Amino acid sequence: MNRPVATRKFGEKREAIIHAASVLINEYGVQATTLAEVAKAIGLNATSVTYYFARKEQLVVAVYEETLSSMEQMAAEALAQPDPASRLRHFIASHVAVRARIRAGEHGLTTALSEIRTLEPEAQDPLMAHYLRVVDLVRRFFGEWGSNEERALFSARAHILLEAIMWWPVWSLQYSARDFPRIEDRLFDVLAHGIPAVCGTFAPAALAGEWRTHVDEETGQNEAFLRAATVTINQRGYRGASVNRIAESLNVTKGSFYHHHDAKDDLVLACFRHSYDRMSAVQMAGLDLAGDYWSRLASVLAELVDLQFFDSTPLLRTTALQALDPAHKINVVTRSNRLARRFAGMLIDGIADGSVRPIDPLVAGQVLMSTVNSAYEARHWAARFGATDDAVRTYLSVLSDGMIAPSA
Repeated sequence: MNRPVATRKFGEKREAIIHAASVLINEYGVQATTLAEVAKAIGLNATSVTYYFARKEQLVVAVYEETLSSMEQMAAEALAQPDPASRLRHFIASHVAVRARIRAGEHGLTTALSEIRTLEPEAQDPLMAHYLRVVDLVRRFFGEWGSNEERALFSARAHILLEAIMWWPVWSLQYSARDFPRIEDRLFDVLAHGIPAVCGTFAPAALAGEWRTHVDEETGQNEAFLRAATVTINQRGYRGASVNRIAESLNVTKGSFYHHHDAKDDLVLACFRHSYDRMSAVQMAGLDLAGDYWSRLASVLAELVDLQFFDSTPLLRTTALQALDPAHKINVVTRSNRLARRFAGMLIDGIADGSVRPIDPLVAGQVLMSTVNSAYEARHWAARFGATDDAVRTYLSVLSDGMIAPSA
């Protein structure tokens, strides 16, 4: 007779543990989250937590599974809406509502997924399979595809939408919760209808500057470390990019690493600085072009996405951000916001010269940041195209045409 009560209490306590772990992972990353800290957060001892989760990795997997299940439910509910515009709006509204609940004091509702790649394969593989189920639901927001080209386009839309949604918690901190309904509308507008005043306009020009990797040229050891660390962190996450693994990829000793860097965090920060320096250089080269501001912005975006798709040294993914200590994290986000504001400035100038629709430039600037940042994850998608320009054009058509535009 007491079993239902005991089962309910077990479930409630287990959920409390998952929610506490979610908060700690969001704030400090997986590595810094311990069973003892989780227990402390909800007034238990560590032994009590092990009754529910024998190992920390089991708890981490449960945390990620809960977030993925929530995302899957929101995607399924959105897909049930009658048309692409309604589905897109419903999906954005669901995620904005979650952030509003968190701002109101609820905890553990969602967890940043950036460190899934740091888990061992037996834990990571089922989580990645779950995420791909979410991607498939979102891809179907835009209809049933009739060709491989149309499927590739819908995949790009799903990828950019999901990345924009996962970046939203970071930049939403700049806004009051009272502004969330307005931000929801503006975010939908940018994603649904694109950026240029004339839908589908996209004619990027070549940019002059030094930000590409020249593999046939010799580089200094410090630059080689930056390249190796960036690629390894992008592929395996912060925790999976061990000093040994980075050193081995360069065929040097661990001691050589510490000759150039005091700690791995220093190298990660150097990778962020290097990536943001390159991104800034591309932006400034675009500003030096002649022509309207949408043409300049399209040129910048095309160069950055091509770099992410095909250069041997991509930009560092923001997945590394979560594992940094709070002070370093603030500095990195501040630099990212400056780059987003430069995009916003170009959008404002485009609105003034008539080449950009009257959109919210601050919201659109953040969408541009997440779109460029996430392009690295679409490398395998881009490799299927016969020409590099076709991959870049299809990917960025999400911004030049909008997500609900009919496919060509």
